[in-house]
Amino acid sequence: MRLGIVIMAAGKGTRLKSKRAKVLHEIGGRPLLWHVIESAAQVVPPHDILVVVGHQAEAVQSTVGRAGVRFVLQEEQRGTGHALQCAESQTRDYAELIVLSGDVPLLRPETIVALRDFHLRQQAAMTILTAAPENPFGYGRVLRRAPGAPEVEAIVEQKALDPNQETVREINSGIYAFQREKLYNHIARLRSDNAHKELYLTDMARILSHAGERVVAVEAADPVEVLGANTIAEMMDLDREMRLATARRLMDNGVVIQRPDTVVIDTGVEVGADTVIEPFVQLLGNTRIGSDCRIRSYSVLEHATVADHVLIRQSCVVAESQIDKGARIGPLAHVRPGCHIGEGAHIGNFVEVKQTRMGPGSKANHLTYLGDAEVGTSVNIGAGTITCNYDGVNKHRTLIGDRVFIGSDSALVAPVVIGEGAYVAAGSIITDNVPADALALGRARQVNKPGWAKNRRAQQEARKLAPSRG
Repeated sequence: MRLGIVIMAAGKGTRLKSKRAKVLHEIGGRPLLWHVIESAAQVVPPHDILVVVGHQAEAVQSTVGRAGVRFVLQEEQRGTGHALQCAESQTRDYAELIVLSGDVPLLRPETIVALRDFHLRQQAAMTILTAAPENPFGYGRVLRRAPGAPEVEAIVEQKALDPNQETVREINSGIYAFQREKLYNHIARLRSDNAHKELYLTDMARILSHAGERVVAVEAADPVEVLGANTIAEMMDLDREMRLATARRLMDNGVVIQRPDTVVIDTGVEVGADTVIEPFVQLLGNTRIGSDCRIRSYSVLEHATVADHVLIRQSCVVAESQIDKGARIGPLAHVRPGCHIGEGAHIGNFVEVKQTRMGPGSKANHLTYLGDAEVGTSVNIGAGTITCNYDGVNKHRTLIGDRVFIGSDSALVAPVVIGEGAYVAAGSIITDNVPADALALGRARQVNKPGWAKNRRAQQEARKLAPSRG
């Protein structure tokens, strides 16, 4: 038995009132569709996943194409049944099909497997995944032939329910399993005699049942899994649910999250045991954090790699950079993309680094900008130091050797090399290379003029006392 999975991702999502295709809206830091593909790919190989695209097809394919799935184009969006008709030629190698919705991102792979296994055991032509939420209003209800029986008698939409049927809580999730041959033997009988003039896959339950085929239903263990979103507010409800689940997963693995309701943690983030995440932290993208770290409040880490025993103080931003063991960052530091902060190094308050490698044990503790720089081991960068890396056209690198001391308020005009063990005097502007173990002074000689300030004050006072003319 070969199984294929078809994901519906062609619709506009007009109720979102957004220019972006519905399946490209993000929760948990990833597009809705990406979450569905990720779950499906734990059940079948990616090349056995077909994504039906239509609205903004190129954007959807560009966003998820690297997942290795295949695409089916539904040029005219005429409903879910029509989407399956468009996929017919590309599903011929499969005996069974599972149909998922690209806007139902909380569905777990375990639930897909349970649907598949139940479908095969029942030898059904169609199996409907159902759920029983507390408030089923607005959903189509699944009516079984008898209480507890697997066989389905009908799916009735909300507006067509009679008073007795309104008490039924079991809803249709829009997720199905089909025996492919029986599906396509009858799919041409779908009709568009409805308000939207579309072909609905839901109607296959009635068509197959009337043809004498077996149609059954299995209930999802958690109704939250099958929730979709038709408004931005509903989508943010899903985002909150997913992020809380991520926080719970991390806490189950030994991470301390002090206020999990305040943090923003993307689903791809990994954190080691005994790390403490303080309130209002954001951990985004593919951030990786080691063990025994502390991430203090209001810090934002995006696609960052942080080793063990690192302290990131309050209100830091770290993006696309690597922080080695025992480093100290912040507070109020900005580590921009392309940085590598070495073991035990310090990046202090109001320090910005970009495309910079900071060697082990080196320090830039105050009010500094280091761009396009290579800083050696055990270097001290004084407060107010900057690397002048941009000449208006090109970027240039600054190379600072081991054990260098850079005095406060120095400007290093790249390209420039500061040799090992050298000293740069405070307030210097360095435009030439500095040899190893040398002292570089790049400032004007100080001149003191005795009495100058006293004389100036006397002149100002005299002007005040002089009689006004005119």
